[in-house]
Amino acid sequence: MAGGSAAAAPERETWTSSTGFILAAVGSAVGLGNIWRFPGVAYESGGGAFLIPYLVALLTAGIPILFLDYAIGHRYRGAAPLSYRRMARPAEALGWFQIVLSFVIAVYYAAVIAWSLSYFVFAFDLRWGEDTAVFFTGEYLQVGDPEVSTTLVPGVAVPLVLVWVVVLAIIALGVSRGVQRVNVVFIPLLVVAFVGLVARALTLPGAADGLNALFTPDWAALADPGVWIAAYSQIFFSLSIAFGIMVTYASYQRRRANMTSSGLVVAFANSSFEILAGIGVFATLGFLAHQQASTVDQLEGLSGPILSFVTFPAVISEMPGGNLFGAVFFGALVLAGFTSIISILLGVAASVSEKFGLAHRTASIVVCGVCAVISIGLFSTTSGLIALDTVDQWANNVGIVVSAIVMTVLVAWVFRTAPVLRAHLNRVSTFQVGRVWYVLVGGLAPVLLTYMLVERVRTLLTEGYEGYPTWYLALFGWGAIALVVVGALILTLAPWRDRDDTDFHAWPELEEERR
Repeated sequence: MAGGSAAAAPERETWTSSTGFILAAVGSAVGLGNIWRFPGVAYESGGGAFLIPYLVALLTAGIPILFLDYAIGHRYRGAAPLSYRRMARPAEALGWFQIVLSFVIAVYYAAVIAWSLSYFVFAFDLRWGEDTAVFFTGEYLQVGDPEVSTTLVPGVAVPLVLVWVVVLAIIALGVSRGVQRVNVVFIPLLVVAFVGLVARALTLPGAADGLNALFTPDWAALADPGVWIAAYSQIFFSLSIAFGIMVTYASYQRRRANMTSSGLVVAFANSSFEILAGIGVFATLGFLAHQQASTVDQLEGLSGPILSFVTFPAVISEMPGGNLFGAVFFGALVLAGFTSIISILLGVAASVSEKFGLAHRTASIVVCGVCAVISIGLFSTTSGLIALDTVDQWANNVGIVVSAIVMTVLVAWVFRTAPVLRAHLNRVSTFQVGRVWYVLVGGLAPVLLTYMLVERVRTLLTEGYEGYPTWYLALFGWGAIALVVVGALILTLAPWRDRDDTDFHAWPELEEERR
């Protein structure tokens, strides 16, 4: 009766066009990390020479695993848990691991959007004053010691509530009326805003010094394995691969959509934006160094939240027309943040809807409501910044890497579905995937990722993180990973409501391949 159940299922909602899908996928990939992570990683990893391992990582891991996500979602027509279940019943647990991980990321990601929204307002009167570091951690976030704080910071809680109201409204409207329409507006706005920022930054005194600092190649760095690992890490973190987002997005594509060509556009658009962000950020940092009669390498806070909320406000305060520059910069951060968190939560809401037979709007309200309560309760408190920093470190450097390793090993070696997925991509796409894809997905990617994971876990266990107490790292770091694992097991064991389509075949023309 499995086949009958599948046949009776309503037609899945789809993107109205390939352009809508591409803009949504680009919106998911282009996020806060593109703006504040890539420039710092490139600067610390060989400057211009870093572009070589970065391009190699894009071609050998980023694009192949993006294609893998697309193939799974498009062929099996479901969010991550259902798609993996249809591929092989035991693989459902991996889907829920990815979805619970996405849930955790969304909970703290919203807080960074709220900070950006606050700073968008602050930019108009340069409210951060002369000491931007004291303002950010003291007056604004009111950061205390590493602890489980229940003291809310109203200046963070209010914009955070607003962020969740907007996110809920967009997710509840669905794929075509909500997510697609928002990305069609937000992505062009983001690109125009950032191009304008870069153009302004390049006219500032000292901009050339900043670009020289970023792009002057240190060829000796290419002999450092850590630089290559940094390149692969950046690609994984920026393309939104291996944690369910692109599986869900691909499942809403039309049946005859050109998947690989869309994937190439998304991958290269994401990398182009990262390089654009690097140019804008370091041209601006060159100006700050010029104003302080210093050099870029003597500046502090060249990546992460400190770059955006401490270093950049300091630049804006010294810049002619800084109010406008600041408003556009933080407005761009808000846009990039919204397009990313929407993609994350769409996958979570779709998974809950499919598993428990809920209407999409009902699932969206439940998911966003639970997310909002946890987000406000944890990350708008006086310990919010430290909690966010810790959870983010473990979610990105442990959770996503584990997910990618398990996914590639299951597909290539355990269930051996790589040939079926390659055949599917080639059947619907103009850009054909060759047999080398098997080597990249089943060989190179899991080996490199395993090395990355072992090194990172060893460092976290032996050196800790940022000097935070061991108990705190156990609670918010390893505890976050434990929560993901336990949540995935519970959701996997929960019964499917009115659905048992493990043998679902969305593509009858491929039945011979399955046999």
